[in-house]
Amino acid sequence: MNKFFKLKENGTNVRTEVMAGITTFFTMAYIIFVNPSILSKTGMPWDGVFVATIIATVIGTLVMGLVANVPYAQAPGMGLNAFFTFTVCFALGFTWQQALAIVFICGLINILITVTQIRKSIIKAIPVSLQYAIGGGIGLFIAYIGVKSAHFIKFTADAPNFLAQIPDDSGNLATLVTNAEIVPAIVNFTDKHAQLALIGLIIILVLMLRKVKGSILIGVIATTLIGIPMGITKLGGDTYSVTAISETFLKLDFAGLFNDPSRIFLVLTTILAFSMSDTFDTIGTFIGTGRKSGIFDDKDEAALFNGKGFNSKLDKALFADATATSIGALLGTSNTTTYVESAAGIAAGGKTGLTSVVTAILFIACLFLTPIAGVVPAAATAPALIIVGVLMMGSFAKIKWDDFEEAVSAFFTAVIMPFSYSISNGIATGFIVFVIAKLVRGKAKEVHPIMYIVSALFLLNFIMAAVLKL
Repeated sequence: MNKFFKLKENGTNVRTEVMAGITTFFTMAYIIFVNPSILSKTGMPWDGVFVATIIATVIGTLVMGLVANVPYAQAPGMGLNAFFTFTVCFALGFTWQQALAIVFICGLINILITVTQIRKSIIKAIPVSLQYAIGGGIGLFIAYIGVKSAHFIKFTADAPNFLAQIPDDSGNLATLVTNAEIVPAIVNFTDKHAQLALIGLIIILVLMLRKVKGSILIGVIATTLIGIPMGITKLGGDTYSVTAISETFLKLDFAGLFNDPSRIFLVLTTILAFSMSDTFDTIGTFIGTGRKSGIFDDKDEAALFNGKGFNSKLDKALFADATATSIGALLGTSNTTTYVESAAGIAAGGKTGLTSVVTAILFIACLFLTPIAGVVPAAATAPALIIVGVLMMGSFAKIKWDDFEEAVSAFFTAVIMPFSYSISNGIATGFIVFVIAKLVRGKAKEVHPIMYIVSALFLLNFIMAAVLKL
């Protein structure tokens, strides 16, 4: 095992990798329940999507661990599954079978741009300042997910504008609901879910400050146990038959997707939107976590950009991610992508593919022992995500904030991620602002040609999304 995963070479050991894998599993296990809940709204069978979600996660994560030897997990992406359901199926009128065909094509495109080194060239073209901004932005994004999951904030109508009483034609007072502005606010912590999350956050903070190994995992487990008498941690749950996969397996409808010539442009536009979101979510995750943790070091990057074939971990990781989307579509789920929650396992010390293998094994168990995942409440995993966000904020220190030309693109890259709940939106905005800043400053030659191309595609994607209401 040490030889296969090169544990000593990467400065780690079996115990650390196992704990990291368990940590990653707990922080992302919610997807096996959330994904079918979202996709089933399209008419897809819940049980079939449930099994497809697990199998797609296991296959993608195992390929990432065994082929690329990196500690990343893959699963159907949040945001992408919502786009699949509410935009592609509901708004645009595609059937779920046709939507799966779109996802499969998106996966083929990702494979193509990976093996032709286009994807790698894009990474190389991204300025260092934006790479650090992406890392810090993902930290903010993860922390925001944690804060929401912890129920630390609530969204409510702006009271002064919410209700007004005005006299009607008869002189009687009538209540009018005005266009209230929905604003975030901190909760008063009477909610037991928020109380438990706060307890968990304190536990992990204390353990981290005391430099206890496995602080995040210990905190998640301790919080889960504390949640039992509080009524938050629910014991027990259902199990599902693997045979349910037959309800979604190979149900892609290519013929129906292309049988109407008037919708071809709409199909191509949707594929572009899917592909760009998937590609840049992954690029952002790799850049944001890999550079800081040393998983992808300078030597590895040099091998990636100067060599041919699959000569580096990053090279193999990109290919593993590219194949996952098409595999997931064949099984019956939306885009499978590298999970940003992998940062929790990396923060716990994970450095090799053994972390991914452990995560995959736990997901396999969920096919037969679903309560393993269901027993851990969001209140227990939310504090872990907040702490991971703290750890990733260090990237901001390497940005020249006193140089407005560099700061403005870095700023928009970082803040748009949590504001729009999308890594790819943050990258898109940062790219566009970077190019504009360089053009205004008369430094057009300092911008890599790929940055111009990608920024133009992002801008086109935003325009088409507005016009077609994607």
